[in-house]
Amino acid sequence: MTARMVLATTLVMILVMTFRIPYGAYGAIYALTISRESPEATVAAVRTIIVAFVIGLAAILLGAVLFVGNPMLRLLWVFGILFTTFYAMSAMTNYAAAVRFGYLVVITIPLWDRQIPAELRVEGTLWAAAAVGLGSLITVLLELVFARLEPGDDIVRPIAERLVAVEALLGCYVAERPVDRHTAEEITLLATRGTSRLRRNLRRSSFSTGYREQMGALIALVGRLVDLAANLTALSMEIPEDARQRLRTLAENIARLRAGLLARKTPHPMEFGGDVPASAPLLGEMEKTVSLIADVLEGSPSLTFRASALPPDESKWRFFVSDALTNPDHIKFGLRGCLAAGLCYIIYTGVNRPEISTSVTTCLLTGLTTIGASRQKQVLRIGGALVGGLVGIGAQMFILPSIDSIFGFTLLFVPIMIGASWIATSSPRLSYFGVQVATAFDLINLLEFKMQTSLAVARDRILGIMLGLVVMWLVFDQLWAAPATVQMRKTFISTLRLLVQLSGEPRAKEQTAAIERTYSLRETIDANFDRVRALADGVLFEFGPSRQQDLALRDRIRGWQPQLRSIFLTRIALLKYCLRLPGFELPEAVRLAQREFDNDVAGALEGMANRIEGNVPGGREKAVAGVSPADLETSFKRLEQTTVTCCPELPKGALTAQLQTFLPLSRRIERLTSALDKEI
Repeated sequence: MTARMVLATTLVMILVMTFRIPYGAYGAIYALTISRESPEATVAAVRTIIVAFVIGLAAILLGAVLFVGNPMLRLLWVFGILFTTFYAMSAMTNYAAAVRFGYLVVITIPLWDRQIPAELRVEGTLWAAAAVGLGSLITVLLELVFARLEPGDDIVRPIAERLVAVEALLGCYVAERPVDRHTAEEITLLATRGTSRLRRNLRRSSFSTGYREQMGALIALVGRLVDLAANLTALSMEIPEDARQRLRTLAENIARLRAGLLARKTPHPMEFGGDVPASAPLLGEMEKTVSLIADVLEGSPSLTFRASALPPDESKWRFFVSDALTNPDHIKFGLRGCLAAGLCYIIYTGVNRPEISTSVTTCLLTGLTTIGASRQKQVLRIGGALVGGLVGIGAQMFILPSIDSIFGFTLLFVPIMIGASWIATSSPRLSYFGVQVATAFDLINLLEFKMQTSLAVARDRILGIMLGLVVMWLVFDQLWAAPATVQMRKTFISTLRLLVQLSGEPRAKEQTAAIERTYSLRETIDANFDRVRALADGVLFEFGPSRQQDLALRDRIRGWQPQLRSIFLTRIALLKYCLRLPGFELPEAVRLAQREFDNDVAGALEGMANRIEGNVPGGREKAVAGVSPADLETSFKRLEQTTVTCCPELPKGALTAQLQTFLPLSRRIERLTSALDKEI
C-alpha cells in the first residue's frame, strides 16, 4: 500500500510541476488520503470527492455572484458556509463527503478575498478543484491497474489470510505448545471484525452472479471457521493423541484449500470420519465447515447454506442521520465549528495575512465530536506539521540549491513520501501524523513552480496551524464540549444493549431476514469496540477537576472490554444454533431451553447497562436487573439437564457431536457473563 501511495503522489507531483498546475499540492495530498481498501472502495471515495467538489464549486460561485461585492454580506456568507460545513460533518451519514465539501471551500476563501480580477478568482477556484480531481483520477487508475494484475485479490487474499490464521492456531495444538499471543490476538481480531468488509466488497464488485454467490458462501463459511477457532482458544482442552492427529489432518486440509484458492484450482472433496472426542468439542464443527468450504470451491449446486451466505442488502442508504433535524447536538456542533473557524478567518483577514489561512483548515480537519478526540488529532496535526516543516526547511537550505530539474526534485520527493506514507498506513493512533508530514512538505514545495527559497512559507503554514489549535482550545473545546469519557461510557452501554439484541435473535420469521439482522448487529458492535478504544485514547488528552475520576472510569471500561468481546465471540459461535442453519438444528426441547437461557443472558447484560447508566430499576428495568449470576447459573443448569436428557435413544451421558459443542459454548457464555456482572 505504501508503494501504491508513493507512486500515485509522485505521478501527481511530476504532472503538476511539468504542466504548472495551480494548487498542485492539494492534488498530491489527496493522492495519499484516498481509500485503498479495495478498487471498489477507491472508486466510491473518488465519486464522493467529485460530487462533494461539484456541490462545493456551485456554492462558492453562487456566493461570489451574490455576495462578493459587499464586505458585510461576504462575511455573513463565509460564516454561513462554515456553519453548513460543520453541521454536515455532524449530521450527514457520509462524513468524508462533508469534509471534502468544506475543504474546497476553506482553501479557496482566501482567493476570493484577494484584490484581483473576478476572472482570475473563478479560474483559481476551478484549478483548485481540477488539481484535486487530477490526484483522485491518478489514484483510482493506479488502483484499477493493480487490481487487474491480481483480479479478485481484494476478495481472495483476505480469505486466505483467515485460513492462515486458523492453520497457525491448529499448529500450536498439534505441536503441543501454548498458543502464542500473536496468534491468539490475530484470531480474536479477525473474529471480532467478522466478514462485513468482505461482503461489502463482494456486493460492490462486477463479478458474475454465479461467482458472487459462490464467493458469498465461501466468505460466510470461512467466517464461521474463524469464529470457531476464536472460541477454541478459550476452551481448556486436554487433547488426546487421536484428536491431535485429526487436528493435524484438519490443518493440512486447510492448507490445501488455501493453496487451491490462491491458485484458482478446484480442490478434491474432503471427508472426516469417526466420532469427535469429548475433550475437543469444536473439532467436529470445524471439520464439517472445512468440508463445506471444499464443496463450495468445487461448485456444488446443492448447498442449502448458500442462501444464508449472501450479503445483506446495503442499497438502502440516506444522506443524513435519522435525528439530523431533531437532535440539537448537530446544531451545537455546527455553531462551535463555525465560531472557531470564523474567528480564525477574522484574525488572518484583519491582520492581512492570508498565508496563515491554514488556521481555518485546522479547525475543519480537527473538529471532532469529543474534546479528547479533537485534541488527539490536533496534537498529531501540529506534530506532523512541525516535522514536515523542518524537513521542508532543511531541504530548502541544504538540498534544493543543488537541484535544477524535476528529476532531481523527484529523488528528494520520493524518500520523504515513503516515510510519510509508511506512517500513514499505521494504526489510527498515528496514521494522521504521516499525512500531516506529507501535507506540510507539499504545501511548502508544490504550491509554486520553482524551488522555494523563502523560509517564510513554512513559518506561515505552521503559525496558521498553531493559531487554529489555540482557537479550537479556547472556543471549540469550551462551548458545549462533549468529554470523551462521557461518550466512551455511552458507547460501552450501547454495546451491552446491542448484545442484548443479538442474544434475542432471531426474532424475524424468515431466516434470511434474521441473518441480515445479525450481520448488521455484528458490524455495529464491532464498530463500537473500535470506538471505545479510540475514545479511551482521547481521554488522555482531557484535563480538568474530574481527570482522576475520568481516568479511573477509563481503566475500568478498558478492563471490561476484553470480557465483553469474549462474550460477543461466544455469542457469534452460538448464532448458528439460534438461526437453525443446516446441520445445526437442535431438538425442540433444547431449542426452547436455549431461548429461555438466551433471554436470561440478555437480561443480565441489560442489568449491567442499567447499572453503568445509573438508572433506578423500576418497571421493565427491575425485571431485567433481577437476572443475577446465581439466576443465570440456575438457567444454565436447566439447559444442561434438558440437553443431556433430550435424546433417550443415546447411551447415558452420550451426546451428539453438535450438542458436545453447543453445551461448552453455552457454559462459557454463562461464566463470562456472570464474571462481568460481578465486576460491574
